[in-house]
Amino acid sequence: MLEKITQIFRIKELRNKIFFILALLVVFRLVANIPIPGVDQNKLKMFFDSNQLFGLLNLFSGRGLSSISLVMLGVGPYITASIIMQLLTMIIPSLEKIYKEEGEAGRQKFNQWTRWATVPLAAMQTFGMIALFRSQGIITSGGAGSIFSMIAIATAGTIFLMWLGELITEKGVGNGVSLIIFAGIVSGLPSSLMNLYATSVDSSQIFTYIILGAVLVLAILAVVFVTEGQRNIPVSYAKRIKGNKMYGGSSTHLPLRINQAGVIPIIFALSIMLFPGMIANFLTKSSNTTLAAIAVKASAIFSPTNWFYWFMYFILVVAFTYFYTAVVFDPNKIAESLQKQGGYILGIRPGKNTADYLYRIMNRITLSGAFFLGFIAILPFFIQSFTNIASISIGGTGLLIVVSVVIETIKQIQGQLAMRDYDEF
Repeated sequence: MLEKITQIFRIKELRNKIFFILALLVVFRLVANIPIPGVDQNKLKMFFDSNQLFGLLNLFSGRGLSSISLVMLGVGPYITASIIMQLLTMIIPSLEKIYKEEGEAGRQKFNQWTRWATVPLAAMQTFGMIALFRSQGIITSGGAGSIFSMIAIATAGTIFLMWLGELITEKGVGNGVSLIIFAGIVSGLPSSLMNLYATSVDSSQIFTYIILGAVLVLAILAVVFVTEGQRNIPVSYAKRIKGNKMYGGSSTHLPLRINQAGVIPIIFALSIMLFPGMIANFLTKSSNTTLAAIAVKASAIFSPTNWFYWFMYFILVVAFTYFYTAVVFDPNKIAESLQKQGGYILGIRPGKNTADYLYRIMNRITLSGAFFLGFIAILPFFIQSFTNIASISIGGTGLLIVVSVVIETIKQIQGQLAMRDYDEF
């Protein structure tokens, strides 16, 4: 490892890329700590301390929401727009053709549409957040002009982060959007650990903290194992004779990943679980007493302290894992591609039989991946239940994102190092 690190900093081009990305992440953290004018910071702190629901939402905003900063929404609207556009490719055949058949030009056009879709989504989400915070007395400035300026500032902040993310991605060292979320999660670790130490540390519970540390290490190992886990399907290629030469006859494998969907199912499920709680929080101060009472009950049901919330969260993560795997994995196209290239799976007839076989295998391994994602998502609930520690600096979702981003970034750096080794050879 030390040799690899030394090699990274010895190569000027790669070293400059890493320093450039670190500089952009520093810019992101500086902007994330500049609050929008007209915010009562004391009430805002009390609101987030008493509301774990928005603590989860703050995780995906890069911790810019907890200070209602210039980038209060983070890259959340861009992620939402990307997911919507990916789903539309399954519904609209012409959009799928642009994305998959027109090459680089089609993907650039697709990405441009995703950027345009981010703008109205960011504006709508900002308006909803401002309306909620005003109802809680957190945002004190009023008037249509003030609200419009806040919406414009937060929307511009999201577009700015989207631009930073694309600059990072262009350098080929990690995914820009993922690294921005990663930086937001990691930046909150020191303060979270200090708060945990100040409010929860008890010398009589040393054994509990040791168990908590062991669970964290095991969770990291499990995330790495499942993220890297795959089932290799043996594939053979028929021999072909062209002229006096023979081609093919080789054997390889088709890798099927256990976690084909990544963290997308958790983001889907979290978005749905947060929505009822946000609406209920907004209506708790309604002038209609009946509506306010219903909102209070709904807010309690969809609170992260309620077992029903975590049960539904688990079910949605499992369901969305299967759904998104079906979106990104098409066994019919893989079987067709293998058949065109003269490849076949041993013991399985090409064509429909191969597609059915891949579909059956993918369903089986996705089951373990889906249950693992669901367990990681609800891991904080079990930790808080058994240890009575209310403040967990990184939840299961954050842990999965951090580990996945680190693995992806390391792989891209190793790829660049290997490419330079080949150049030298």
